[in-house]
Amino acid sequence: MRKLLFAISAIVLLTAAVPDKTTTIFVIGDSTAAKKDTTGGKQERGWAMKLQDCFDADYIVVDNHAVNGRSSKSFIDEGRWDKVLEKIKPGDYVIIQFGHNDEKPQPNRHTDPGSTFDYNLAKYIRETREHGGIPVLMNCVVRRNFMVKAPEIADDEQLRTSTFKDGVKMIEGDSLIDTHGLYKEAPRDVAQRMNCHFIDANKITHDLEQGLGTEASKKLHMWFRPGEEPSEPKGKQDNTHYNIHGATVVANLLADALCEEIPLLKKYRKPAMR
Repeated sequence: MRKLLFAISAIVLLTAAVPDKTTTIFVIGDSTAAKKDTTGGKQERGWAMKLQDCFDADYIVVDNHAVNGRSSKSFIDEGRWDKVLEKIKPGDYVIIQFGHNDEKPQPNRHTDPGSTFDYNLAKYIRETREHGGIPVLMNCVVRRNFMVKAPEIADDEQLRTSTFKDGVKMIEGDSLIDTHGLYKEAPRDVAQRMNCHFIDANKITHDLEQGLGTEASKKLHMWFRPGEEPSEPKGKQDNTHYNIHGATVVANLLADALCEEIPLLKKYRKPAMR
């Protein structure tokens, strides 16, 4: 019995002595990156759900804390940021991507670029560094908006319960029209002021969608005609959220940009999955 206890103690001590060789990439943000319900063949995915596939899991672990409908304000107010701070260890990365919901008028979510939005982003950067982490600011990904006249921004979360016939019936042109304004510029400004890593996710996804064009870009999103996708029998016209293919493509593009911005990560990058 004594020998058994000694052996167990030796194993515990040996295990404790082996340092954790993994680095964590935390992701905080909104529904464009968030975890989704995948039961019943559901197709919606946040791009960060596919980020782990871009890196060797023996060395890089992606911990996705992005949540549907959250802004830079509500993510803090709900205590979600505190939970991430508790987990950060020196050398970990924190990808910070907000904007889609900071634009919304509800007081529990709304912030202003150049003011409260910038303040929140700076808070994330400062507190990440205080915990030994490395912050990476990303601006918001684009909405697929080729409409000749952009509609007023509705609540993106309502798209999840809409059907194909509920989609906005407007004429689409050949050029992608911006819907984010200064919300896409503020992260770059904050990153420059605070000497923080920055990835222009807005430009990356703009070039992707514009390059694909009006029709092919639908293949990135939850855009299905009635009867086309079994999990969406009534169809869907969602220009904000990604399907499996879209999330995979965007995650690979952002992983490439992350490795260019932080070359240390290149040796852990896996071949792109399409």
